[in-house]
Amino acid sequence: MEETSAFLCRKLARMIQGPYGPDRDKPLFRLRFTSFAVGTVCLPLVGLTSCLFISWYFHFEDSTETHCKVPNYLPSISASISLTPERYIWRFCIGLHSAPRFLVAAAYFSFYRARFTRRFLEMLLGFLALACALSENLGLLLLTYVSSNETYSIHKKGFIVFIASALLHMLITCRLWHVIKKYSGGPEEAKSYNYKIRLFALNMCFCALAGCFYWKHNKYCEPGIYTLFALCEYVVVFSNMAFHMTAFWDFGNKEVTVSTPPEDKYF
Repeated sequence: MEETSAFLCRKLARMIQGPYGPDRDKPLFRLRFTSFAVGTVCLPLVGLTSCLFISWYFHFEDSTETHCKVPNYLPSISASISLTPERYIWRFCIGLHSAPRFLVAAAYFSFYRARFTRRFLEMLLGFLALACALSENLGLLLLTYVSSNETYSIHKKGFIVFIASALLHMLITCRLWHVIKKYSGGPEEAKSYNYKIRLFALNMCFCALAGCFYWKHNKYCEPGIYTLFALCEYVVVFSNMAFHMTAFWDFGNKEVTVSTPPEDKYF
């Protein structure tokens, strides 16, 4: 009798729901997070490599010129994205890239909040990681849309905000994933943590080298030193992109979905 009553109740509920059945609530759009992460990182990767190649091949003299007129053989990133049409390619790619970056920052914060509900320090670090991710993206937008040959002081501040936020974000992320790896012990978490640590160390080393070469170039104006600075700058930016690509393992089984909001089925 109880089974029959339960069956009748379920059938009656389906009849009452009518057009508000499960078909009505299917997602409008669904994309694996791995594809989303790859696409997000590929936008600045393709944009930057295109700008560097165009600057080096078509605008070599303009992109490698230095203030003290010493020989230089590679364009800096700031110089390459300030020329035409390179600036428009870079701005287009970063414009498309920035919105998904905000979404990824929110996804990481939601992940940390669910994982570290009862750990105050890690929750605080999760908030700081979100703040750093947002300021990193804003710094990137600022240095992108204000080029060095337009307003150098603003472009420089945007670059400083981007680099400082990126380094702090990577440091905090490595600390959080050290805790995750320690208590979960999954192979994906371990792989992601190992790559994060290596890429952060690589980024830190080449940031220091880039700073040394930049200082030495401005102080002594030796031939080829700015080329070494530009090379280190490439490694810093590409390793930063690779660090963000580790989301491939962090959200490997997740999906990005767009769906209609649930409607009230009860009157």
